[in-house]
Amino acid sequence: MPMRHLVRTTAVVVTLATGLTAAAFAVGGQHGDGPSGGGRTGAVLPAGRAALDRVGSADLDKSIGTLQAHLRARPGDAAGWATLGAAYVEQARTTGDPTRYPQAQKALARSLSAQPRDNDPALAGRAALAAARHDFRGALRDADRALEVNPYNERALAVRVDALVELGRYDDAYAAAKRADARRPGIPAFTRLAYVLELRGDPAGARRVLLRARKSATAPGDVAYVATALGQLAWSQGRFPRARAHYADALRADPRHLPALEGRGRTRAATGDLAGAARDLEEVVRRYPLPAELAALGEVYEALGDRARAREQYDVAATWIDLARANGVATDLDSALIAADHGDRTEALRAARAEWGRRHSVHTADALAWALHRAGRDREALRYAKSAAAPGYRGAAFLYHRGVIEKSLDDPAAARRHLTAALDLNPAFSPTAARAAKAALKALDAAR
Repeated sequence: MPMRHLVRTTAVVVTLATGLTAAAFAVGGQHGDGPSGGGRTGAVLPAGRAALDRVGSADLDKSIGTLQAHLRARPGDAAGWATLGAAYVEQARTTGDPTRYPQAQKALARSLSAQPRDNDPALAGRAALAAARHDFRGALRDADRALEVNPYNERALAVRVDALVELGRYDDAYAAAKRADARRPGIPAFTRLAYVLELRGDPAGARRVLLRARKSATAPGDVAYVATALGQLAWSQGRFPRARAHYADALRADPRHLPALEGRGRTRAATGDLAGAARDLEEVVRRYPLPAELAALGEVYEALGDRARAREQYDVAATWIDLARANGVATDLDSALIAADHGDRTEALRAARAEWGRRHSVHTADALAWALHRAGRDREALRYAKSAAAPGYRGAAFLYHRGVIEKSLDDPAAARRHLTAALDLNPAFSPTAARAAKAALKALDAAR
């Protein structure tokens, strides 16, 4: 690796590993399947979003400091330890620092040690931690245990939906989202119901639910959260002016809301403002250096013709994946998606198969299909590409992957149909892949 790559990569890793430890209490630190900004590239809404996820980062840090001081004085406070554990999970999500996971685990264990029975806050926190580490079966188990104690626990209701989504159980997820809406109506339930509707092929229904949520949102964090979800949905449908307006709404409510800033960056890239996109995404990865965001910036650099800077982003993403894995995160989906296009194709296939062994979501099916294609195994790849579309979900990247696979299998009619559908749905779904889709269509037309 060139020295400047090594220096930049090392700096990011040091920041991730140590940048937040100064405030750590003796309990000791999330990258959930969080939204990938405007792009939704293989990710879902963060696990366990309840009250804490809509607290600003400065307020969250202050709350953690207050809890730490309280627990020094009252180390037997089970509820306090449960809240601190959940706060660490949320802090990891908002900073991209996976070293918060072990701290969360210790805090939640302290809570359960202090109160082994009827401790639904700790069980719900442990469910959120499991989901953040991509252990979705464990997340579902602990969410169910929390709900046995308290059927109205908002965090457990939310995590249960997330876990079912990630396990590919979309009918069950829909039922769980409806149950959450009935028991604890509010922003977490609304946004989850909307996402499940989108995955089941009903983006119009998803938008209706999100608009209802936006009307009910008053706190700045709630407004930013829901407006960003509306922006993501609009972006995925290629409705860039609408997406831009929603992201502006989010950033007016909370100028530091990173998912909205990322969405604005992706929208700028989609509308040809690559320099503006780079500025937004550079700020995102400076504060939130996670794989999907790093890869998005890398693709913008590629579109600008700067392959060296693009490679730096992919290298940092790979390093983050290694760090997250060391802190108990199952990172194979991230690894497969990035390695298939920007790294070791053998590793991409290994990671995608491993992730498929854990969960059968549409995103995992698409990642495995694409990794198989990149490994030259297109007939097998097509089976998984079809599986990715089974619940009714239509994503431009998925359609592009399927079209390329069909082109490799010498099925020009099917390839043309899916490549065209990808570009019709979102003509700028990726700065690099949309260009490749257009080139593939041009080659198919030339071969007629």
